[in-house]
Amino acid sequence: MIDFAAAREAMVDCQVRPSDVTRYPIIEAMLAVPREEFLPEALRPVAYLGEHMPIAPGRVLLDPRVFAKMLDALNVGGSDLVLDIGCGYGYSSAVLARMAEAVIALEEIEDLAGRAETLLSAHSVDNAIVENGPLAAGVPGQGPYDAIIVEGGIEVLPEAITDQLKMGGRIVAIFLEGRGGQARLGIKMAHGIAWRRVFDASAPKLIGFETAKTFVF
Repeated sequence: MIDFAAAREAMVDCQVRPSDVTRYPIIEAMLAVPREEFLPEALRPVAYLGEHMPIAPGRVLLDPRVFAKMLDALNVGGSDLVLDIGCGYGYSSAVLARMAEAVIALEEIEDLAGRAETLLSAHSVDNAIVENGPLAAGVPGQGPYDAIIVEGGIEVLPEAITDQLKMGGRIVAIFLEGRGGQARLGIKMAHGIAWRRVFDASAPKLIGFETAKTFVF
């Protein structure tokens, strides 16, 4: 019988804290939310390994270290409205909901969106709303957002997402470059989003976030 509470504590002590993530709201949230319950049953025994967990073709639950460092960069506050793009089974939204005023959890795979809604309700997460639709379109009807997190790899950020971020708002995403990539934090400015590198990371590329192909004649 796996002691998931002990595994969760070990995840925080051995993966999150050593990655220089020490903000109390992040530590508290990741200790409180049972990661194993937001995964397919077959993956629950390995829920706390330090790697991405596959949840659907081309989709993963982010490595705890990567997710925690993205949250640290995003610096979510108690009055923030957050858009969680690619929420999967809802784990990231459950964590964010403990830090923010409200979370809009966007998932384009209908089965995953349904599971996320069920799981968030079962865990009494009453300040997160699940929306089913294309990730690249965002959820304009609920914005603008103070903060946005993209749960997967991207090559470009669609303009629709940029438009949904408040002026001065923050966004964190993993930009793919060749075989690697880097997590970047963006701040919405009058001229667009100003990006800076935060740390090296990679994740499967999300549909709708690819660089447009060009043809040479």
